[in-house]
Amino acid sequence: MKKRLVLAFCLIFVLGLAGNALAHFMMLNTPEIAKEKGGDMDFRIVFTHPAEAGHTMDIGGVKDFYCLYQRGENVKKKIDLKGYLKEIKWKNPHSEGEGYSAMIPKKKVRSMGDYTFVFVPGYYFEKEEGIYMQQITKLVANVGGIPGNWAEPAGLPCEIVPLIKPYGVWTGNVFKARVLSEGKPVAGAEVEVEYLSHMPDFKSNTMPAKSSVDYPHDSLVTQTIFSDSEGYITFGIPKSGWWGFAALGVGPDKEYKGKELSQDAVLWVKAVDMK
Repeated sequence: MKKRLVLAFCLIFVLGLAGNALAHFMMLNTPEIAKEKGGDMDFRIVFTHPAEAGHTMDIGGVKDFYCLYQRGENVKKKIDLKGYLKEIKWKNPHSEGEGYSAMIPKKKVRSMGDYTFVFVPGYYFEKEEGIYMQQITKLVANVGGIPGNWAEPAGLPCEIVPLIKPYGVWTGNVFKARVLSEGKPVAGAEVEVEYLSHMPDFKSNTMPAKSSVDYPHDSLVTQTIFSDSEGYITFGIPKSGWWGFAALGVGPDKEYKGKELSQDAVLWVKAVDMK
């Protein structure tokens, strides 16, 4: 009987680790995404667990980094940003790993309108699960309050398209978006949601050990929602700050180097308190 209890405990422990291991997020972060006027934009890009300042993982190199600019309906352009990336060492309380910084100069983001930043990483091999991961990540910023292409697909292999301005979210809003794969809605997509409760320190390239949230149960660290039959997701935003949405395995590529590939779509949004 005692042996069975020990085995059961070990199984629960392992399953718990596996559940936490799924909560990977490509963090694409900059201090502000609703800007009154154009100026330099400083970014940090890290593959980690934002709600817990957890393990920092290998990004696997960079395939692409750019932004799509649009003001109104007429002015559209793609701005290549790969040349601004610099490798950094990122430190969390109990781990450190590679990451990138990028100081985007004012001349690239000075005009009023929307800027959809897209980061396409290489491939990370998750040993515990025996699969590769690639998280194609978006963040939409605005300059001057004139909206542009925030609700339009970016033409990525997979993506989460917001249906509420991702830079204009009040705390308490119901956030709505659509999960797409090759431009088509994905029904029943598993979408993980995490809050960035350890705000990044850009000067030291670290996350603090102290969390801004007291999680009473592990189920609240990484929340899971599923898209409906038309690919739509909804989520109530309970707290101001950064929220990450990751649609798992929705991309068209399913294999890399002979192993399973989870090609995920990630979107970051920021909520603010109404005063």
